[in-house]
Amino acid sequence: MWITRKEFKDIAAKGIWKQNTSLVQILGLCPLLAVTTNMVNGVMLSLATLLVMSLSNFAVSSLRHFIPYEIRIPVFILIAAALVTVVDLLMNAYLHGLYVVLGIFIPLIITNCIVLARIEAFAAKNPPVPAASDGAMMGVGMLWTLALIGALRELIGSGTLLSGIDLVIPGAQALQLLPADYPGLLLAILPPGAFIVLGCIIAAKNWIDARQADRAISAASPVSVGGCH
Repeated sequence: MWITRKEFKDIAAKGIWKQNTSLVQILGLCPLLAVTTNMVNGVMLSLATLLVMSLSNFAVSSLRHFIPYEIRIPVFILIAAALVTVVDLLMNAYLHGLYVVLGIFIPLIITNCIVLARIEAFAAKNPPVPAASDGAMMGVGMLWTLALIGALRELIGSGTLLSGIDLVIPGAQALQLLPADYPGLLLAILPPGAFIVLGCIIAAKNWIDARQADRAISAASPVSVGGCH
């Protein structure tokens, strides 16, 4: 079964904004706090998670009619773990420097609540294409969130952006956006800095949502005509 444009827009809106795993569901805090010391680490781990979520959702959705209900959770975990192993081996082979930096957080994708939550809540109940789209869009929501958190922490903490990009693109260099003598703010790079940045982003999202809700209410309210009683 294919997916309509409207269905895809709904799935994308939920995954990227309305049900953002990091800002609304508050899932996957372990990699969020530990990996987002710079933008590159956050982006690459998010891409790995996105790939696992999309493929595992597709696989589970395709096999959902053949999986007995009583053993669905162990089977879901086995499918996701097999895909995590493939991603882990590929990164070790082709991005070994980054693989060493990310370390244990790549195989720990399987323990991320986001992966199993989307398999159980969506993939196990919907056709393969919408399920894969849901996994991909939830991954995109995680991607932009971790990228933003990593960029802010890196910029405030050391004054640079894209530190470690040479591990992905050989020869590429990080951008020095603040003066070279910028002392940096250690708090931004430490885990408490991640909590503070995440809290600020959640507050900004809630403010934007509240503004949009107020505008929708105002637009729906009847316009009063002056002088009429």
